[in-house]
Amino acid sequence: MTDAQTRAPHGGVTATTDPTTGEVEASALFGTTPERLFRAITTKEICTWWVRPGVFNTEDWSGDVREGGRWAAAGIGGGQPYQLEGEFVTVEDPRRLAQTWTPVGAPFEPALLTYDLTPQPGGVHLTLRHSGLPNADVCEKTRAGWETSLARLQEIIAAEKE
Repeated sequence: MTDAQTRAPHGGVTATTDPTTGEVEASALFGTTPERLFRAITTKEICTWWVRPGVFNTEDWSGDVREGGRWAAAGIGGGQPYQLEGEFVTVEDPRRLAQTWTPVGAPFEPALLTYDLTPQPGGVHLTLRHSGLPNADVCEKTRAGWETSLARLQEIIAAEKE
């Protein structure tokens, strides 16, 4: 990413932000199968890992996981209720998922969230790109959110092997 700010890895997650393009990129390795990881990003299981203690907590998620299908999430963020919604743009189970991302009521254009899952020895490499974010502040908050959320998902996946 050009002019990106790189942050120290959190739980093996690397996340960068490029406020000039409104993009966040995060990557992590998961010791599981692409099918298992795809399920984690396309079911209500999201509620267990879309969390950042003291900042946001996803309490509900629903989705019609097909191209053109809708999704919605709700929870508490910054002490206030929040709602997100969007549409699935690309669904290539278990390799790729792209969806629009819109905070309900926010004056922003929809952002695009893309997950790419690449099998490799010992697991799956996940690259997440969240693009179309409106400003540097939103980019930084989004980077921090994805960093901690993906670290939480790594913990959940690792605990399944124990």
